[in-house]
Amino acid sequence: MKYDFDSITDRSGTYALKWDVAENELPMWVADMDFRTAPEIISALTERAQHGIFGYTDIPDEWYDAYINWWKNRHGIEYKKSQFIFSTGVIPIISSCVRKLTTPAENVLIMTPVYNIFFNCIRNNGRNIVQFPLDYDGNEYSIDMAGLEEKLADPQTTLMLLCNPHNPVGKIWDKDTLAKIGELAYDNGVTVVSDEIHCDITDPGRSYVPFASVSEKCRDNCVVCISPTKAFNLAGLQTSAAVVPNNRLRHKVWRALNTDEVAEPNAFAVQAAVTAFNKGGQWLDELRDYLYSSKQTVAEFIKNEIPEIKLIPSEATYLLWLDCSAVTEDASVLAAHIRSKTGLFLSKGKQYGIDKKCNKAGDPRHSC
Repeated sequence: MKYDFDSITDRSGTYALKWDVAENELPMWVADMDFRTAPEIISALTERAQHGIFGYTDIPDEWYDAYINWWKNRHGIEYKKSQFIFSTGVIPIISSCVRKLTTPAENVLIMTPVYNIFFNCIRNNGRNIVQFPLDYDGNEYSIDMAGLEEKLADPQTTLMLLCNPHNPVGKIWDKDTLAKIGELAYDNGVTVVSDEIHCDITDPGRSYVPFASVSEKCRDNCVVCISPTKAFNLAGLQTSAAVVPNNRLRHKVWRALNTDEVAEPNAFAVQAAVTAFNKGGQWLDELRDYLYSSKQTVAEFIKNEIPEIKLIPSEATYLLWLDCSAVTEDASVLAAHIRSKTGLFLSKGKQYGIDKKCNKAGDPRHSC
């Protein structure tokens, strides 16, 4: 390997949210890697910092080109420059879309278990959360399309938040599944906001399917959220993009992001993204190999040492979703016990929403 993923970097004293824990604790509760980002990005940001002036920043052609070329070469879809809108983050995009594309007390659908901040984006804006639990057969997750159609047919439901790949279960949705989601949403007048921030963190040899690439109905009825922050560990730099192929929908999203004042970059946001996409390919490929090896290590350990715990097969993200139902009725209690006895800090499953297996307001038996 050209790059070093073994060295440990002390993050104390950097105000790291993840590491705001006791001295003997190991935090594994948030999607924040502890690898230093690609050296090429560090060099670019160092050079920018040495300039010494950090005034208002424009969006240059290089930023658009970097995104366009990356998604064309890596993911097989060719977006147009006119379809991009800069944003300070994927969550700001989602929250702005909830406010602009729905009205108070309308329904926003999410497929659970799902990234817990989706709940905040909906609830904090006075909209109703509609949880559509994924099917779980004891090994993997899937979608009951008939049930989804019934939920989307409700005229009070006007927006769907799609996680593609799906966080936290690590599922890559295939083309046929996405096509069906897109068709049901389009036919029922439900706009799809597709969070694709984890798309570059797939297992070696695996790739995700961009929602906008699947069909005309998908393309004309979606807001795609993309960013280098998750793959390159740049979340604190607040840089992302909304891609909206449909002209009329894009105008609404553009107005939303500008009204909410989240459409202007800080002094490092552009350079970080451009360098990541233009020079970070080899670093990312080596990272994916490293993460895959780490997943295999965890899987082997669980199989041999704690076979009562079931590790859900993961195809994407660096998160692992654990089925603890054989050992506990409440993973919150288990997670708290593990933390108190060992210092290992895991997320409890409840915060990710309803699981169809138990059909309760929060799955108590999973952990992440």
